[in-house]
Amino acid sequence: MVADERGGGELQPLGADGRPAGPVERVVDLAAAVAAREAAVRPRWVCASGASVYPALLRSGVRLDRCHDVELTEALLLGHAGRWGEPRSVAAAYARLTGAAVPPDPPPRPPAPPGHGQGALFDAVPGPPGPGVAALTEVYADQLARVAVTAQPGRFRLLVAAESAGALIAVEMGAAGLPWRGDVHDAILAELLGEASPVGGPPRRLAELAARIADAFGVRQVHADSPAELLRAFARAGVELPNTRAWVLRGVDHPAVPLVLEYKELYRIWTAHGRAWRDAWVRNGRFQPEYVPGGVVSGRWATRGGGALQIPKVIRRAVVADPGWRFVVADAGQLEPRVLAAVSGDARLATAGAAGDLYAALAEDAFAGDRARAKVALLGAMYGQTGGAAVPALAVLRRNYPTAFAYVEAAARTGEAGGLVRSWLGRTCPPGTAGFADGDDAGADPDAGADPQSPRARAARSRGRFTRNFVIQATAAEWASTLLATLRGELAGIGGELVFFQHDEVLVHCPAERADAVADAVTRSGARASALLFGDTPVRFPLDLSIVECYADAA
Repeated sequence: MVADERGGGELQPLGADGRPAGPVERVVDLAAAVAAREAAVRPRWVCASGASVYPALLRSGVRLDRCHDVELTEALLLGHAGRWGEPRSVAAAYARLTGAAVPPDPPPRPPAPPGHGQGALFDAVPGPPGPGVAALTEVYADQLARVAVTAQPGRFRLLVAAESAGALIAVEMGAAGLPWRGDVHDAILAELLGEASPVGGPPRRLAELAARIADAFGVRQVHADSPAELLRAFARAGVELPNTRAWVLRGVDHPAVPLVLEYKELYRIWTAHGRAWRDAWVRNGRFQPEYVPGGVVSGRWATRGGGALQIPKVIRRAVVADPGWRFVVADAGQLEPRVLAAVSGDARLATAGAAGDLYAALAEDAFAGDRARAKVALLGAMYGQTGGAAVPALAVLRRNYPTAFAYVEAAARTGEAGGLVRSWLGRTCPPGTAGFADGDDAGADPDAGADPQSPRARAARSRGRFTRNFVIQATAAEWASTLLATLRGELAGIGGELVFFQHDEVLVHCPAERADAVADAVTRSGARASALLFGDTPVRFPLDLSIVECYADAA
């Protein structure tokens, strides 16, 4: 399927190998033609990008059942081949096939608040017109062939299907929007921040806190939103700090600390979710951000504008279901530790993973009932925590669960040596020079220098921590994406709409009388996702379910 800017396009049937199975059909009303085929055969649509084609179809009332997103798939295949970050557009993929010069990908669209989109026409891509349906078909067939020779073709096909379904879900969630009560939001801001300044600038509560902070330092004024000024103020008070992060400040005994911590929290709410944010992003009682599936290197979702994935707990009080409707909120607790239990092949850890509380089961099995110590050990193994209380706990974990410990250790050693690691379904980490969580160079050779504190050695260890967690976090993202894709199909026959997704948490908005049926569908979808990824594993992936009128009330 290829769309043009006038609402028409080209369609062509394809065989199982991706090759043409019929002639190209030129249509003047693409939405009508797609709707007719959805009603008749519900095909899997091949499109350059669901994010660019699907919004106009959805505005026309056309819902796609399935798709193959060529751009998302190309990114996955390039990463698998160790070519992470190369251009992924259809034009670029076609150029690689034909030996032509590979064009760069067009720049991403700037974030557009609701009501500022293009309207009824298909989203135009900057630059010259893209390749037609013949080029799209060739690229698709080539992708099918490349998927077939990946390390685990069956798993990789599931990854492509989940990623492509995510492209459709992201558009649908953005169109549906998260119910948002502006009056409640205003009341929250008034409660937290006080009245707005009549001359601009911070509201009353922030201004008062800034004055009290200055008094605590014995000076006339401190710009409390400036880390540099705060560091200088603490230094004048005899307290040298590396930064002003909350965890650093909590270890400081000074009367300004509690005031600064409160100021930082309120300042973040004012700047990120204050009245200006609400005026820009909430329309007709709905918060409508643009979701970006696979927007993070681990496969987690991101958003383009609006900060949807960082809504503070207190602001969630403004997320209120429509009258007569409810939210079904599902949270996959302890997801990453359960993923480690499932993928590592450690039978003893998998047995613990069959429990409702994995940490408690781990504690009873190997940590003399100390749940906190068991949690420190497991998280330390996954995140590379090697100091403090983690040291003796990790020793217990290594002794009792050697296979699981070796799984993440192998990923860390591969990363330290500059190698690539893959998730369970085949998503591949970026190469060392591509940048990652903490921004250090990840491509260094740990054995290149004798000094373990050299920049190269530190960079190697940093990359090892990244790859250690990548194999778990990326697999957890795949489980969540598969859950979403499965749940989307379940909801089509029930009457609920996905309105929010954040890492391992899902919100469905539905009529109150259907909330129990939606909750059952979520549970089935979680079990289905586990079976699709891990087969017959004893590890459970339980979902904590809440049926609430307000998002903040979810357990």
